Amino acid sequence: MPKEKNPPGLKLRLLAAERLRAVLGGNNFAPFSAAEIADSRDRALANRLVTTALRRHGQIDVALAELLDRGLPKKAGSFEAVLRLSLAQLLFLPDLGAHSALFLAVEAVKADPKARHLAGLMNAVLRRAQANSARLSGLGDDLLLPPALRARWVEAYGEANVERFATALLEGAPLDLTLKAEDSELIEALGATPLGLDTVRIASRDRPVEALFGYDEGRWWVQDAAAAVPARLVTADTGARVADFCAAPGGKTAQLVNAGYAVTALDSDAQRVERLTENLNRLGFAAEIAIGDAASFRPASRFDAILLDAPCTATGTFRRHPEVIWHRSDRDVAGRAQLQRQLLANAVDCLNPGGVLVYCVCSLEPEEGEEQVAWVAEHLKSLELLPVAAEELGWLAPALRPDGTVRIHPGLDLPEGVEGSIDGFFVARFRRLGG
Repeated sequence: MPKEKNPPGLKLRLLAAERLRAVLGGNNFAPFSAAEIADSRDRALANRLVTTALRRHGQIDVALAELLDRGLPKKAGSFEAVLRLSLAQLLFLPDLGAHSALFLAVEAVKADPKARHLAGLMNAVLRRAQANSARLSGLGDDLLLPPALRARWVEAYGEANVERFATALLEGAPLDLTLKAEDSELIEALGATPLGLDTVRIASRDRPVEALFGYDEGRWWVQDAAAAVPARLVTADTGARVADFCAAPGGKTAQLVNAGYAVTALDSDAQRVERLTENLNRLGFAAEIAIGDAASFRPASRFDAILLDAPCTATGTFRRHPEVIWHRSDRDVAGRAQLQRQLLANAVDCLNPGGVLVYCVCSLEPEEGEEQVAWVAEHLKSLELLPVAAEELGWLAPALRPDGTVRIHPGLDLPEGVEGSIDGFFVARFRRLGG
């Protein structure tokens, strides 16, 4: 009987390998969209395979070192990506079955002209992994984080919190929404759990975001609970001119508009600005849109408040972007910290005397957070720290630091009855001095 040319599952495996290979090469992970994989079950499976391979990257590294006597072959096309996907399935997704992991891996490398000569090696390695699966699947969670990063985080947050970081990495990120207005019926229709203030959480869902109740009517927007904090700390009179620097995709802009401010949303990326505009239109919100570099932007007149969500290493987003913990280097941290200082210095010049500047980053690195506050105190004498009060943070009050800045991280306790964790964020609020 002739062999089936395109066995079931092969196309999906090839797509998943292509996506993982791009991430291994340095790209950010982007989940498959409905336009890429129409069937929702296939799409969920492909995303699950890739994200499991990324979340378990450190453990798979150790398995590869044992299974490949000579290391990964050079110039081998999709071999590494296919192998990592297959090990993720074989060791950590037992419900998907072992047979398909082996069979589809071999077929996938056969479909790649640059890897087909390694089909025998693929089969041998995976059979060896299968024979040792009980032991390899039990590799310790201490391997989930790169050793140097783990050591830094233990120093900054303590061993117990870093263990919770590892748990958060494996669990991934639930869907958090910011509601336009308090609405118990909407929360019930969404099947969501209130997370405090105007944030609700959907722990699991069986449909894309666009198909959730209230999306088309613009009754909410997607925004992690941690990311929703900085805009709430902007203190200005209703109708005040407020700028959102580095604004796309627009969640914080939406919060500022919803709070009653006259908002200017600034971003340097035209494509991201287009997405921001689409998001505001869906919500029925209006803001002045500006395309420009936040390091040199000069408004026609100064603002009463500025929210600066500065570009950063984004290590606080590892629950949905597990690749960041492997992609970021000390050089990346230093480079981002330098850029953030340029943005802070320019933001001061765009601010009215007495105006408020809220600085935030979705990073867990002290160099991009706590150490920037010390730098501001030394170099930007016209700014004074405006401490955040515990009552402004609600259930996140434990994130308040003694100096009045805010350090949110995935080790923090959530309100009773709420599943999951939260992104990492740092927030500091300043006031410009002068008359």
